[in-house]
Amino acid sequence: MSPRRADTGGRIDRLKTIRFTFDGTAYTGHAGDTLASALLAKGVTLYGRSFKYHRPRGLLTAGVEEPNALVTVLKGEVREPNIPATMVEIHDGLVAISQNRFPSLAWDINAVNQLGGKILSAGFYYKTFMGPVFGPLKGTRFWMFCEHFIRRAAGLGSAGSAKDPARYERMNAFCDVLVVGSGPAGLMATKAAADQGARVMLADLEPHFGGSANWSEETIDGAPAADWARRTVAQLAGRDNVRLLPRTTVWGYYDNNTLAALERVSDHKEHPGKGEPRHRYWAIRAKSVVLATGAFERPLIFPGNDRPGVMLAHAAERYANEFGVLPGERIALFTNNDSAYRAAVALKKAGAAVVAIADVRPELSPEMRKLAAEAEAEIFAGHAVVATEGGKALSGLKLQRFDMANGALIGDARSIHADCLLMSGGWSPTIHLASQAGAKAEWNA
Repeated sequence: MSPRRADTGGRIDRLKTIRFTFDGTAYTGHAGDTLASALLAKGVTLYGRSFKYHRPRGLLTAGVEEPNALVTVLKGEVREPNIPATMVEIHDGLVAISQNRFPSLAWDINAVNQLGGKILSAGFYYKTFMGPVFGPLKGTRFWMFCEHFIRRAAGLGSAGSAKDPARYERMNAFCDVLVVGSGPAGLMATKAAADQGARVMLADLEPHFGGSANWSEETIDGAPAADWARRTVAQLAGRDNVRLLPRTTVWGYYDNNTLAALERVSDHKEHPGKGEPRHRYWAIRAKSVVLATGAFERPLIFPGNDRPGVMLAHAAERYANEFGVLPGERIALFTNNDSAYRAAVALKKAGAAVVAIADVRPELSPEMRKLAAEAEAEIFAGHAVVATEGGKALSGLKLQRFDMANGALIGDARSIHADCLLMSGGWSPTIHLASQAGAKAEWNA
């Protein structure tokens, strides 16, 4: 049993073991795991390094918005960089490596940059490396010389030069309704349109339709959300007027309801079928478009919020409920809203110890206190995290009373021993496509 894998739970296939390598080390996971969840189950805390100072970085999210765990996937001589580990489905023979480190992720010599943080301010190179007004290095010539070395030190991976043998396809499609996003709202919209006889296409970037219903413990129509989603998807799959596109990212919204999408057809397979493309580009023209793209959880700002072991609360809930993985053994939460309490209960049920919940709000509702009691967590109302401790993994944090009215810290800090800190700063709607279409966002207080 993996050190962080819960005994039960998740939608992974525990009977199917998958073998892969990361940075030359062999690991195992299960069918349904992502690279991130499989490594997290093995107790891996270090996934990358920061761009400039090469500070240690761990997992922050469980989805496409992951900023830290960017990896390069190798297939023969072909290498594809900058893929979030949270979006890589593991398969037998998968080979992935970390980026932006030398000689290794654990021992990165460029971490010495941290010592010069005061002189390496943001954008320092744009003025520092401007040459004199005369001579061989005048003007931008000196910058052009230095640019090569500065870019090599930047935090993104490099693409290979080998010819890609994979096949790629382009498809044109027409429909009455295109639904982007397959959470509960997207599934309901798809079903409603299909019931009226419309030709419907449903696209979602995840391998499985259902969105948050796949890891939520809420109920829909009296049934667990995950069961409701599976039943609804099965019904839609049997409809002649519905086309389902999993692993498909809709990335462009253009004039006259023309949208661009990329379908990852065979990235998750060790041996793609004969003639099967790797990716398929879709140009979709729809009479109507439903954007059911959900929301991203916001982080909170405090010293050390980028340390490995600090993660968004909903990400931890997803790792526990969808993948059966615990992000830590002693977990603390820091929040300014109610949604984090649901994650605390889910992690407690999965087998983790939830040691503390710090909430900046001085007054909490009876319902939130009931959820905290269910998680067996000590509540620190009106408190904030003021520091985190640890190097390549979190070892603890400090809490201090916080006066929201004046924005001031009060009294002495209190130390909490924890190897995982979850944070929740509320939610921001995913309005990227809506903005491309010219929609105006309105603040709804």
